[in-house]
Amino acid sequence: MEASEAAELMEQDKQEDRFKQRAAILIAVLAMVLAITSLGGNNAGKEAVNNNILASNFFNFYQAKNMRQTALMLAADEFEIAWSNDPGLSADAKAALAKKLGDYKKTIGRYESDPDTQEGKKELMARARAYEEARDHALRQDPYFDYAETLLQIAIVLISVAIVADTVWLSFIGAMLGVIGTLLMIDGYTLLVAIPGLG
Repeated sequence: MEASEAAELMEQDKQEDRFKQRAAILIAVLAMVLAITSLGGNNAGKEAVNNNILASNFFNFYQAKNMRQTALMLAADEFEIAWSNDPGLSADAKAALAKKLGDYKKTIGRYESDPDTQEGKKELMARARAYEEARDHALRQDPYFDYAETLLQIAIVLISVAIVADTVWLSFIGAMLGVIGTLLMIDGYTLLVAIPGLG
């Protein structure tokens, strides 16, 4: 073996080593991005479930308030009808009915809106809608994270195979999928670009 051939082999080994080092670094970076993507996807899923439960709770609370309010309205109507149609009621009975009717109407109003406790129907509906919006936001984020995770995993596999098979072109495909996966992950967090079919 001549010195020039040995030098060529050494240079070729250096280039292969550089390729393997760069590919290994790229795998490490993509693995880090995959971990961040997985965290975002898990959080989006948890937020969607939690906010759905909270929205459902507030809608149920709203329904309970509505049923109580309706029952009080019916009772108040019955008092008014009984009061106005019975001229034989004593003054004390009319006063007791008037007081009870006033209490019912006050409670009916409080069931409609109660800014102090935030438990009136108006406030409960607003809170339920806010949780629905938060749930919907998380549900829009989730597909971006899912597709990003898949592309990042495929990219890591392709680059790993490129190292073993010593095929540079395969690492370029893996890197391209990694870039797309990273962009999807960023979009999952920000929802800046709405991709048809994903969000």
